[in-house]
Amino acid sequence: MGTKIALYYLLAINTISFLIFTLDKYQAVRHRARISEATLLGLTIIGGSLGGLLGMYICRHKIRKKKFVLGIPLIFVVQLIGGYFVGGRL
Repeated sequence: MGTKIALYYLLAINTISFLIFTLDKYQAVRHRARISEATLLGLTIIGGSLGGLLGMYICRHKIRKKKFVLGIPLIFVVQLIGGYFVGGRL
């Protein structure tokens, strides 16, 4: 049961992360109020790293910022390793 909940959580947080990255790109193109970088990075840290990566590269957003280009893949790898050791095979 715990694994199922974890998978639902990961699906939800990665979907949200992807949508927020996409929304921020939309806002940037239209010169409107933006979503803070702290929020974007925070979403990746709490499990939305895959959604953040997809949002970055599909929307071509934040791909010139080192803290995103290096940080989000690093967070993703750390989360994969952590998931393997904590939950076995995810």
